[in-house]
Amino acid sequence: MSTFPLPLQGAPHRWASRLIEVLLTPLSLLLRAPSFLFLAALTAMLLRHPDVQCYEIDRVAFGLLAISVVGGLIVRRERSFLHRASWPMLAIGAMVLASAVGRPFDHETWSLLASKFLVPFTLFHFAAKVFRDEKEQRRFELFAAVVLAYLSFTAIAFLAGAHFLIFPRFILDENLGFHVDRARGPLLQAVANGVSLNILGLLAVHAYRRGRFRNLWMVVLLFSLPIAIVATMTRTVWLTFAGSVLAAVLMSQKRRWLAWAGLVAIAGIIAGGIFLGNSRELSGTLADRMEEQGPVDFRKAVYAGGWEMFWERPLVGWGFHRMPAELPRYVTGYDEKVLYPHNTYLELLVEHGLLGLALYVWLMWELWQLRRGAIGGGESNFVDRELQRVWPLILLVYWVNAALVVMSYQFVNGLLFTLAGMLAGQQRRPALEHAC
Repeated sequence: MSTFPLPLQGAPHRWASRLIEVLLTPLSLLLRAPSFLFLAALTAMLLRHPDVQCYEIDRVAFGLLAISVVGGLIVRRERSFLHRASWPMLAIGAMVLASAVGRPFDHETWSLLASKFLVPFTLFHFAAKVFRDEKEQRRFELFAAVVLAYLSFTAIAFLAGAHFLIFPRFILDENLGFHVDRARGPLLQAVANGVSLNILGLLAVHAYRRGRFRNLWMVVLLFSLPIAIVATMTRTVWLTFAGSVLAAVLMSQKRRWLAWAGLVAIAGIIAGGIFLGNSRELSGTLADRMEEQGPVDFRKAVYAGGWEMFWERPLVGWGFHRMPAELPRYVTGYDEKVLYPHNTYLELLVEHGLLGLALYVWLMWELWQLRRGAIGGGESNFVDRELQRVWPLILLVYWVNAALVVMSYQFVNGLLFTLAGMLAGQQRRPALEHAC
């Protein structure tokens, strides 16, 4: 689909037709490259700078992706994709939009709304259409491996103090984000970085099992992953990573490959221990993190204040992004003007009430159900039965860490809902093939 010929006759008409074809060539290219645009959008979400004008690059990339996918559906006369999970997404989207519509010029509110709900929900539906064939799925698989390598390298470089190797440089800016003393990556938050490493690590093990990257490069990557996880200096990330590795080994039907991956992970942990043991400063930091009590006391105070807010408006809540400004009035012992709940579920309960939390639980239940059902496509596809078995672990990693941080990180949400959309799309294929 490189041209759009028009039935025009004569030289002037031919010149006009040619001009129109040239003008429409960029659109033609967009329609032919949805998977590349999808991965470019995820990359922009991962690397966007939070405090300069170029941060809008992720919105531009997402807009180009939308044009490509929707335009392709129109040209091919395909129906839009809907899944059972689409209904709670639509309900949640309508609720948060109705809550935010009274603040049309509050940029932070709309940015968070897009990062938490609108963009991930849209990526779910786009992924089902874009990553349908083996070629597109392999592109995503390679993308996931490259991102894992980048995040692991960045985390280890931070742990080793090799800051000159870290890119982009805003990761080191103390005035941006949280946890400047930990390996937080471009997400600028250690838990979000750890969740990304954990999910991408599970996908890397899945790729190794399929024989896609069964080479020294993948072994080195899996070997370095535990060290990168340790570098986040976050106890919940450590525990969920250890649990997910153990569960993946026990659940796999082809335990030989996952057992090797487990051994590599253990070797990486040992290497990390030796590395830390040889550095008094780093080992002291690790010990401090294990014994640190301040964050626990702070969370207790914040959770108690959030619970008080909930009981004042239990049914429909306070409204989207109202909690940070109101929470300081309910928390004693801290002088901050803005406080964050550090818990995705508490924030949902306070801002959207029991109704909002019920809709979110419904959505998560539908995503959980993706572990079941027939999978279409060939046996060599990235989305296969084994990925379905890994999917509950990916969800559990997300859910456990969401209890200790608000999942407002666009890349993390986008990655999770992209995988969900790929699973949902492949489950729909057998029914479509049977109908044909």
